[in-house]
Amino acid sequence: MRRFSAILLTLLTLLSLTACGSAAEGADDAQASTQSEPAATRMVVDSYGREVEIPGEVKTIVCTGSGALRMIAYLQCTDMLIGVEDTDKAYETSTLRDYAHVYYETFRDLPAIGKGGGTSNTAYIEELITLQPDVILSGYTQEALEDLQSATGIPCVSIRAQSINFIDESFYTAMRVAADVLGAQDRCEEVLSYIDSCKDDLAARTADIPEDTKPTCYTGAVTFSGAHGFTGTYSNFGPFMAIGARNVADQEGQDGYYDADPEKIVAWDPDYIFLDPGNMNLVNDEYAANPGYYNALRAVQEGNVYSCISFNNYSTNVGYAIADAYYAGTVLFPEAFADVDIAAKTDEILEFLLGDAYYDEMVADGLSFGVMELGHGA
Repeated sequence: MRRFSAILLTLLTLLSLTACGSAAEGADDAQASTQSEPAATRMVVDSYGREVEIPGEVKTIVCTGSGALRMIAYLQCTDMLIGVEDTDKAYETSTLRDYAHVYYETFRDLPAIGKGGGTSNTAYIEELITLQPDVILSGYTQEALEDLQSATGIPCVSIRAQSINFIDESFYTAMRVAADVLGAQDRCEEVLSYIDSCKDDLAARTADIPEDTKPTCYTGAVTFSGAHGFTGTYSNFGPFMAIGARNVADQEGQDGYYDADPEKIVAWDPDYIFLDPGNMNLVNDEYAANPGYYNALRAVQEGNVYSCISFNNYSTNVGYAIADAYYAGTVLFPEAFADVDIAAKTDEILEFLLGDAYYDEMVADGLSFGVMELGHGA
């Protein structure tokens, strides 16, 4: 009897240990499962320093306002889009807007989620509420952004960057915010490292050239909130800054875009002039009305008028800005840039940023690098 009781006790103990082990394994499995699941929500800090609560895993997005969708294209995350603004749907043949041209076939069939065209709230609220993207990434002003979030109830994250100087820190910040939202940090750092390598290369090529031996230059007919004629110019012009060029427009103490005094341009009499080929219709009309003014400029007399492709189109076309700097370098400092084939360099930049080398299409669209002839076609 005692032997039977001992055996029974042993069996009961073994059963108890097995049950405890199973319970512990079940608890471990449950804990592991919980740990592997993404959090329901998380917080991000946007370009305005706002804390925004977004889903733990973002799967669908839309972009509103200046520059936002371009960054998503550079980050290779266009597959997450479920709608685009009307303004990004018209670039099948036009190369003025880099990302919209490359991704035309993707954008054309997506629902329209806003008019677009600036930094004000031009979104289609009902369409956004119907689509219910996880997050809206935006280039709006802060007031417009908060108005959009209030109207839709959808998390709105600012990735607004300034279009000044040469791809400044606000662009880097905005890209990193977008990458945090999208889980594209590796690609983001690749893009920013590539931009840094171009900046370093551009600066190094002219670093040892004495300032007083550098030719003077001027950029006119620029695009800034629309097209401008010959006197439309920039101080602190990004492509010139990148290569340490002597920009005569810097002498006026202005910051960024301004309309230069025509007589001041004559007094500056720059060695080289760069003009936006997309605005040559305006320049040629001005030339036809007063050819003597332009023919008095030394750069015109000596044939030193060159193209500078607009990089401002719904914020900064980063690839075009870099290509402009390289081309200006080949013109102003030919020895330092002797190894640069501008067509090949432009294609390299576009291929890296957008996955498509399309300089030949830019040329066909009238956006090529080369000598400009005033009055041609006027």
